[in-house]
Amino acid sequence: MQHVANMSQVLPIRFQEHLQLTNVGIQASNIGFNTLTMESDKFICVREKVGDTAQVVIIDMADPTNPIRRPISGDSAIMNPASKVIALKGKYCEKRDPHLACIAYERGQCDRELINVCNENSLFKSEARYLVKRRDPELWAEVLQETNQYRRQLIDQVVQTALSETQDPEDISVTVKAFMTADLPNELIELLEKIVLDNSAFSDHRNLQNLLILTAIKADHTRVMDYITRLDNYDAPDIANIAIGNQLYEEAFAIFKKFDVNTSAIQVCLKSGASVVLIEHINNLDRAYEFAERCNESAVWSQLAKAQLQQSLVKEAIDSFIKADDPTAYIDVVDTAHRTGHWEDLVRYLIMARRKARESYVESELCYAYAKTNRLADLEEFIAAPNHADIQKIGDRCFDDGMFDAAKLLYNNVSNFARLAITLVHLKEFQGAVESARKANSTRTWKEVCFACVDNEQFRLAQNCGLHIVVHADELEDLINYYQDRGYFDELINLLEAALGLERAHMGMFTELAILYSKYKPGKMREHLELFWSRVNIPKVLRAAEQAHLWSELVFLYDKYEEYDNAVLTMMAHPTEAWRESHFKDVITKVANIELYYKAIQFYLDYKPMLLNDLLLVLSPRMDHTRAVHFFSKTNHLKLVKGYLRSVQSLNNKAINEALNSLLIEEEDYTGLRTSIDAFDHFDNIALAQSLEKHDLIEFRRIAAYLYKGNNRWKQSVELCKKDKLFKDAMEYAAESKNSDTAEELLQWFLENGNHDCFAACLFHCYDLLHPDVIMELAWRHNIMDFAMPYLINVMREYITKVNRLEDVEKKRSEENETNETKPMMNMIGEPQLMITAGPGVMGPGYPNAGYANNINYTAGMPSYQGYSM
Repeated sequence: MQHVANMSQVLPIRFQEHLQLTNVGIQASNIGFNTLTMESDKFICVREKVGDTAQVVIIDMADPTNPIRRPISGDSAIMNPASKVIALKGKYCEKRDPHLACIAYERGQCDRELINVCNENSLFKSEARYLVKRRDPELWAEVLQETNQYRRQLIDQVVQTALSETQDPEDISVTVKAFMTADLPNELIELLEKIVLDNSAFSDHRNLQNLLILTAIKADHTRVMDYITRLDNYDAPDIANIAIGNQLYEEAFAIFKKFDVNTSAIQVCLKSGASVVLIEHINNLDRAYEFAERCNESAVWSQLAKAQLQQSLVKEAIDSFIKADDPTAYIDVVDTAHRTGHWEDLVRYLIMARRKARESYVESELCYAYAKTNRLADLEEFIAAPNHADIQKIGDRCFDDGMFDAAKLLYNNVSNFARLAITLVHLKEFQGAVESARKANSTRTWKEVCFACVDNEQFRLAQNCGLHIVVHADELEDLINYYQDRGYFDELINLLEAALGLERAHMGMFTELAILYSKYKPGKMREHLELFWSRVNIPKVLRAAEQAHLWSELVFLYDKYEEYDNAVLTMMAHPTEAWRESHFKDVITKVANIELYYKAIQFYLDYKPMLLNDLLLVLSPRMDHTRAVHFFSKTNHLKLVKGYLRSVQSLNNKAINEALNSLLIEEEDYTGLRTSIDAFDHFDNIALAQSLEKHDLIEFRRIAAYLYKGNNRWKQSVELCKKDKLFKDAMEYAAESKNSDTAEELLQWFLENGNHDCFAACLFHCYDLLHPDVIMELAWRHNIMDFAMPYLINVMREYITKVNRLEDVEKKRSEENETNETKPMMNMIGEPQLMITAGPGVMGPGYPNAGYANNINYTAGMPSYQGYSM
């Protein structure tokens, strides 16, 4: 025990490990342990307890079947026999005896160790046996991987040895599934051949035989026929169908033939040629025919007939169907015979089918076949006798195929006058066709007969038919197109003119006649519209008139349809034919799009400039005058519309005012300009003043000063007047400015220029703005007191008057204050004293009464309140 390594771990005990201990003479029921201790590669220790006695069992790996038992002491090493027990044993044996190692690994199910030992020592037979018995899909997947270099040797041993020795079907099942999972079809075939073909216990196993054949179908087609022949216990129908799906038709045929499934066999025989050339098809059908002759069964003949029918061998197919006495495929037979034109053979088949089943389809097709073969006598006899044929449908088919004689018989039989009328048309019996149409009383019939009469130029009969058509609005267009496409315009117009008096005349008739007039008789269109404009579809007629370039009629229709915008546009686009002055001015006021006003203005500028002012007066209620003025300014036509500008100036529009003012300036009409400025003030005053202050004429410069004055630019106004020596205007503007500085500057300027008269006049014009002391100083300094004296005298008189007035006012105020002071004292004697809160003029006890002015003591030299100062 001194060599025991210090390696321990807690390991669970498995039941399988207990069983392993019996191999070395230890009873698993006596084992109880918690830890594993390994002495070396040579010894294993296990604690064994029997009753109350515990002992240690020492296993010598050199002689594992003779363990040594020793009593347990306190320091005994205890061993847990997990899988490593056997692994140590196997590892010990690998170098000495690989076969013994395999035994050890097999008992311990040490899969990877066993596989490694077998691979290294080429023990593939042992490995194959172990894998088969082990039944582990994961282990199989590992050894069957393509990366395993020993896979081929292993597979050979599995096929040759391992499966031959086993009798357990589960071993076989797991092994086969492993090969299938590994996708090894060729190796799987070898495996299954060994199991199934070598007279083993599983040779008759149905699933294995199925799997062998299916694997061969998938991997090696050359072996399939051999397996089908040698094997007997497999699912024949399913295997055959899978073979057909993989195009192994011969093999499938062999299966069906082997198991006497004749109908399927012949199907395969026919199917095998589906993807080859025509000669092989024929060979297959020949094989099928020989097979059917040999079997001579109705079902086989039916299968052969269907195949022949698919190959469009109609005569042979019908012969086969007749031999089979099988009418079930009559639909396919009829369709194929129709396509190939085998009508005589079809009659034979349908007669046989009619004997077997009185189907409506069969009898209808027999009726049609009689018609196709031109056996009219047989047809007439057939429809006269009781039958289940759909006579109406067959008659329609005969009609569609151009067999009108047969169709006539059939329609007569069912009294279908509508179709009979059309049939008579094709037979050129037009009068009879019209009579049949009258009996049918169908719009469609009338149309067809009418069109046929038109094609054959029977216009009298066509008109009789047409009168029954035009009263239907939905049919009118087709009728018109039919006539027009063939160039019969006059006949069409005559027809519609005759129809206008009908009781059922409708809008479409009047509309279409108007359109026809526009195309072929434009001279009659205006008269027609004036009479019937309320009964026509105006939009349609509008398009027709536009296409025909009938501009006057187009404007008329636009006006009636209340599309005034389009009417105006049309008149402007085609003035020669469509424009009338009074009509244009009447319509232009009703348009919805105001933009047309400006297009109309341009139109009048181009074509009728002298009538422009009349147009503008009409447009003025809704027109944007600013935009109009800008337009005329841009085109330099303001002079042309001066009358318009004067008529709308009452609106006081800025653009209008400025445009008219510019015209007056250009015409040097300063009187008109002054009148315009005074009457209409909405314009850029400063810009106009700036343009006028440099004008050559003094009157326009005077207007500039007037404009500056009106905009409170007093200084500029006065300066401009001084510059042009308009002294009176200067004095008036200075006085109106209410600015003392402006007035004093003007006086100073008069003195500097020695204009004493104007100085004296200005004193009175600006009287309220001047300071007497300043005036006195200026007069004294320039020695013109005589010119200033009238002003000074007037000022002195005014001041004396003011002082006297103030004295009188002050005296009255003093008297009123005294009266007010004594009156409250009288009222307080007879009344109880009330608590009065502090209010205006009442400050409470101990405070002086501040509400009375007469309590204020003025000292000498202190200014007293004198009222309003001036």
